[in-house]
Amino acid sequence: MKIALFSDVHANLPAFEAFLSDVDIRKPDAVYCLGDLIGYNIWPNEVIEGVRKRGIATLAGNHDQKNKGYAYEIVYADHRRYLDTLPAHIRLEFQLNNDHLNIVMAHGSTRAINEYVLEDTDEAYVLEMMQEAKADVLCVGHSHKPYHRIISTANGTFKHVINIGSVGKPKDGNPMACYAQITLTDGSNTTDGDSIQVEFIRVAYDVEQAAKAIEDSPLPDELADKLRKAY
Repeated sequence: MKIALFSDVHANLPAFEAFLSDVDIRKPDAVYCLGDLIGYNIWPNEVIEGVRKRGIATLAGNHDQKNKGYAYEIVYADHRRYLDTLPAHIRLEFQLNNDHLNIVMAHGSTRAINEYVLEDTDEAYVLEMMQEAKADVLCVGHSHKPYHRIISTANGTFKHVINIGSVGKPKDGNPMACYAQITLTDGSNTTDGDSIQVEFIRVAYDVEQAAKAIEDSPLPDELADKLRKAY
């Protein structure tokens, strides 16, 4: 089974459309969004419409909860009601190879929508949080910096922490849209760290179009520079 995960589109329609085109080519078995559809650009309504039209299961991001400022005030009332009802977490429970495997998705962390789970976040803290959430695989967004971290536990199992990066506002020095694809097989389990495969997919899009849209709007020009340079 192939599961595509994306996050942090931030109203960047050119990046979102490029991502959708790539997903349509790869044809994963499921697609999930980890939040932050809006903020930082001028196309929040078009992005929300695209997600709703496809019926993509979506989490609430911290920006999705905001409603003040130009980037948030241009959201249509119907879309605002949709954003206000998005869940905090999505849990997928599998039974593979006589083993239970739980994938838990959150925007920031399972504890807080705006908490950063970074690649170097204290291992003991991450394990405690994952045990609390009963997660074997924790998928997050929010930091816009993709990584796949495998942590071995005292009982001989492995935990996976995956930040799926950002479609619309990368911060890892690469301006291309980023999303992740998890591959599970009937042999995937918690005792073999290599039995769960994670691929980070980068998609080219018209960055200049998105940056120019910011410069032509009331939004700060600095946001356009951040798009171009991915910081």
